[in-house]
Amino acid sequence: MPFFEAIRLALSTIRTQKLKSAFTLLGVCIGVMFLISVVSIVEGMGRYMEDDLVGKLIGLNTFEVRHRPNINIGDVDEATWEEYRRRPRLEITDVEPVTSALPADANWYIVSDGQVSASSSASGKPRQVQVSAVDGDYFNMKKLGVSEGRVLSEQELGRGEKVAVIGIDAAKRLFPGLDPIDRDVKLGGVPYRVVGIAETQGSIFGMSMDNFLITTWRSPARRLVNARPNIVDAVAVQLPSEPAMREAMEDVRASMRGHRRLRPSQKDNFSLQTADTALEFWNKMKGYLVVAGVALPAIGLVVGAIVIMNIMLVAVAERTREIGIRKALGAKRRDILLQFLIESSTLGTIGSAIGVALGIGLAKLISLVSPLPASVAPWSIAVGVALGAGVGIISGVYPASRASLLDPIAALRQE
Repeated sequence: MPFFEAIRLALSTIRTQKLKSAFTLLGVCIGVMFLISVVSIVEGMGRYMEDDLVGKLIGLNTFEVRHRPNINIGDVDEATWEEYRRRPRLEITDVEPVTSALPADANWYIVSDGQVSASSSASGKPRQVQVSAVDGDYFNMKKLGVSEGRVLSEQELGRGEKVAVIGIDAAKRLFPGLDPIDRDVKLGGVPYRVVGIAETQGSIFGMSMDNFLITTWRSPARRLVNARPNIVDAVAVQLPSEPAMREAMEDVRASMRGHRRLRPSQKDNFSLQTADTALEFWNKMKGYLVVAGVALPAIGLVVGAIVIMNIMLVAVAERTREIGIRKALGAKRRDILLQFLIESSTLGTIGSAIGVALGIGLAKLISLVSPLPASVAPWSIAVGVALGAGVGIISGVYPASRASLLDPIAALRQE
């Protein structure tokens, strides 16, 4: 029997036995639906972590020098935390050993940041904002532009002038209904003139990334984010390529160890962190979640396979006389085998296709009503459809074999 003719007969059988076919499709449909939705959410979380969370905090080909890692995704034991607490904080005197070890094409900036109470004549009451006191090539490395006004100039950074760029949420909260450009916002009672409104940064897990204020590191603001004014929270360094970044990291490590007079046997009392090191734990977790996302829906697929096999056995029993007539007219054993195998695989494929559509819809629904992002992975669609077809073929082997082995004379006598 031609392949497409077998598919046509299978679809005709599905149409004539709608209720039975619907129950047959249900198990495969549910299994594939959960496979697609779980994998889509895990994939979306992965892209979210890489592009939005860590990608915005640590840029491409960038590493940060800190007294301890800024991003800890996963469990950190008490001994490690205690070792972090004993480390000396980065100071402004540590910046020169870092920058002197860098090649000429490297960009860098320093930052001290923290939550600070800010106020304006229009806000009515103080508002908490994330204040970053910066110096160096901060705006270029962060790819942070402005929707209104301008960024801080090199001269303003060098002189430590009291000027600021604020996020859109900070602008709305501090200057409701007003244009904040050239207006003052007070930090610790000291006025800072707003010269720009930054482009929107979106949110992370429902938390706004636009409630911030950026000012110069040499201004009095650095005393508000750290008790000691000479403290630097991070020195960030960006290179043109990843190999250049790795080489620069080793040069900076050697320079910092020499500056802090660490013996060869002593561990680093500072941290060098890249996006990869920040995501190391998440990448491990992501692998486990993908395995779980594939393994758990397998229960639904097993149930679907059992249902398909039982339905196909019933179909063989109901169509025994039809099989006898076909064999009497010259149909070979492989024709009968192929017909029922194609019918069962068609059932599985249709069920998996419906499950893919429902899974994509479920993942999108979850991303709309919760902070969890979703990104449909093309490979998961291919796996879902292949699983459905495979389940159909495997569960149809026994019924198809029974049908092909029927004696035509005994089949024709069947009432």
